[in-house]
This record gives sequence, structure tokens and C-alpha cells, in this order.
Amino acid sequence: MADERPHEGSRMSNGGKAEEAYQAIEALIVFQRLEPGSLVSEAQLTELTGLGRTPVREALQRLARHRMVHIYPNRGVLIPATSVEEQLRLLELRLALEQLAVQLACERATAADRASMEGMVGMLAQDGVDMDAYAGTVRETHMQIVRAAHNDYLADAIAPVQGLSRRFWFAHVSDEASEIRTGARLHRAILTAVLGGEVRAAEAAVRALNRYLVEFAYATIRPPKITDGRS
Repeated sequence: MADERPHEGSRMSNGGKAEEAYQAIEALIVFQRLEPGSLVSEAQLTELTGLGRTPVREALQRLARHRMVHIYPNRGVLIPATSVEEQLRLLELRLALEQLAVQLACERATAADRASMEGMVGMLAQDGVDMDAYAGTVRETHMQIVRAAHNDYLADAIAPVQGLSRRFWFAHVSDEASEIRTGARLHRAILTAVLGGEVRAAEAAVRALNRYLVEFAYATIRPPKITDGRS
């Protein structure tokens, strides 16, 4: 490590690249392009993201803190498997954090925050959205609400919880079109309530989304229904 301290511009540049690497690697994990249980190297991730070793390493440290990866020195980076038990515990925490986020957003959203959310409501109302586009839309929806809450500590707490629970959902979706329609409707209801400054409605919309995600998690372990062919 060099003894010289980088100037401010360098720090900002490195930070931007690290964020880019974080988002790129998170997407690889969320969409199962890095399979759960697999072991990958920094060199592989550098090649996959097209980014340098330093931002990839910084992103991995952050991903490890967020429990998206496990780092084993001299061995590689493990992509952990998901589980229903873990998802249900995450959703307990996510519910509390998201209810706080919408409470604060209802009170603190600026004109710029509202303009962004209004645009997102329109995007969520569109038909024929594919999974890649929906993933970006949902992530941005979460970020908009947290930005409107104007609490950096909340932002730091909620991001990994949402990322991990999103990963479980994308890993287990079977009927993409149906689940996207349901998810878009539930997220749109949250944004609409926040835009109206309706705290109780926003909290209720968050609870509705959480109930859906809990039911989705349980559905992944229920045995399929067996029919005898009779009407």
C-alpha cells in the first residue's frame, strides 16, 4: 500500500468505481449468474465486471458485510445459498425498517423526491416489463423511498436487507409475468401513499408487500398440488 494519501478527486473516482462494482456483482448474485454454493476468484469477478481489482475488492468487502458473499483468503469468494428460514427472518426486519422509511418519507420528501417517485409510479404501471427491467425498477423504488426519508443511518441499515430478500425472490420466481404484475402493483401502492403524505396508507401498503413476500417464501417449500384429472 502506498504511503501517499490520494487527493479528493481520486477518492471520489475510486468510490464511484467501487459502487459500480458493487452493483454489478450484486446483480450477478441476484440473478443467479453466480450460482449459489459456487466459489469464484477476484480475477474472475474483475473479468466479469470489466472493472479493476481495487474497486472489485472494495465491493467484495461491502458485499461480505451485507452477507451477500463469504470471503475466504487464499481460496476465493463463496456465493452462499439462500434459505426460507433466512428469508423469513430478513422479512421481519425489513418490515420494521420499511415502515419507518415510509413514515419519514411522508414527512420529509422534497419536491425533487416527489418528482422522481411520480415518474416511477408511471414506470410501474407499464405492461410487458421483463425481469431485468423490473429488477432495476424495484431497486430504484426502494432507493427513492429511502432517499426521501433523509436518514443516512436508515439507508445503511435497509440496503443489505432489501438486497438479500430481493435475491431470494428472483431466485425462486417461476411465473415471471404474474409475479412482476403483483410486485409492481404493491410497490406502486407504497409510492402513491407516500406521494399523498398518507402515513397510515403507506404503512398498510408496506405490510401488504411484506405479506406477499412471506407467502411467496412459504410457497417455495410447499409440495405441489396433485390432481386426479377430474374436474
